[in-house]
Amino acid sequence: MSADADPSLAALLAFDRDHLWHPYSSALTPTTPYLVESARGVRLTLRAPDGQRREVIDAMSSWWCAVHGYAVPELDEAARGQLERMSHVMFGGLTHEPAIQLGRQLLELAPEGLQHVFFADSGSVSVEVAMKMALQMHIARGRPRQRFFTIRGGYHGDTFSPMSVTDPDGGMHHLFRGLLPEHVFAPRPPAGIDADLSAWKAATASLYAVHAAEIAAVIVEPVLQGAGGMHIYHPEAVTFLGELARAHGALVIHDEIATGLWRTGRPWASQWCQPSAAPDILCVGKALTGGYLSLAATLCSAEVAQGVSAGEAGGLMHGPTFMANPLACAIASASLTLLRSRDTAAQVSRLEGGLRLGLQSAAYLPSVADVRVLGGVGVIELTEPVRVHEVTAAALEAGVWVRPFRNLVYTMPPYVSEPDEVAQICSALVGAVRSAHP
Repeated sequence: MSADADPSLAALLAFDRDHLWHPYSSALTPTTPYLVESARGVRLTLRAPDGQRREVIDAMSSWWCAVHGYAVPELDEAARGQLERMSHVMFGGLTHEPAIQLGRQLLELAPEGLQHVFFADSGSVSVEVAMKMALQMHIARGRPRQRFFTIRGGYHGDTFSPMSVTDPDGGMHHLFRGLLPEHVFAPRPPAGIDADLSAWKAATASLYAVHAAEIAAVIVEPVLQGAGGMHIYHPEAVTFLGELARAHGALVIHDEIATGLWRTGRPWASQWCQPSAAPDILCVGKALTGGYLSLAATLCSAEVAQGVSAGEAGGLMHGPTFMANPLACAIASASLTLLRSRDTAAQVSRLEGGLRLGLQSAAYLPSVADVRVLGGVGVIELTEPVRVHEVTAAALEAGVWVRPFRNLVYTMPPYVSEPDEVAQICSALVGAVRSAHP
């Protein structure tokens, strides 16, 4: 330990190493995380073991949720105001204004046809709820269907039902194969907003026809697959999947946890598609509270709500303890107000332009397979697995925090990032790839 080292900081990091289990990591050989002391604007203040502080831009928006950045005055005020009234109350048999206000805002913003809001604690739970809605509706109709139809390359969460519709081979949950329900996976649509879908459509329609009587719903991340590989695909593929579902009496579920609330440049990624692509059930999370608290929601049509409620159970069989937490709802309502009062579409369009400009030079690096941008998402795809430690360290030296995975070095910056900050993010990512993957 150097003479300037902070003993209390060393003790904190030692406890973390010995006892705290971080996501997707080993408890036997843990990596050393960076300690965040504070966050403001689009920047994190990190402390190194020697006690030195470093301010870096958060190019991850804290796993895609802190779209307004940190210490946002309007969200801080909403939190303080709600704390003076109540931080939590059960939603069973009770209601409260923050939930009502947030529900109203969500339905005003939602794709046409969605009429009911079920609040959940996290994105993964909102997918659980969506799948349960679909299953219960078919049970209530007296024609149970127990399988879901999706496309390869998707990611829908880490709990069991979402894992079962996440890519069974290339996804992070392949270890659980054989324990999860087996659903039907169509080929991943070819990459690109303007790709030729003719062969994909034929193969997908053929596969669906074999299983049509079993399918309760089609579930998909519209246009952009997130943690499954940052794969951008033709909006027409989303429309086509919806048409297949409806032609055979199945529901359509859109998982917009990562893509919703303007991340792709529009309020919902499904709005890149034809109006007929609108879902029967929609999952929203991540950016919902601006990164302040965990909250998600599952929205559905009146037909789904009535169908579920008409069944033997008499209602949806789900009820999380922290469902519609008033503190989270109040902050989420303030966050949606911010998104709708600003020209968020123009904000994300400027972000997209900066990412395209700043990342384009990466395409000429020998280790790079592809560079792609959609809305507030910028991706450098490598020809080999990313050297996570080296890329992260190099980006930090350039003043930017990134969290690469698989063969992807990517960014989803806060929407409020200024042009110079976007340029710094891009320069750091390209430089980190050049350094770690020469």
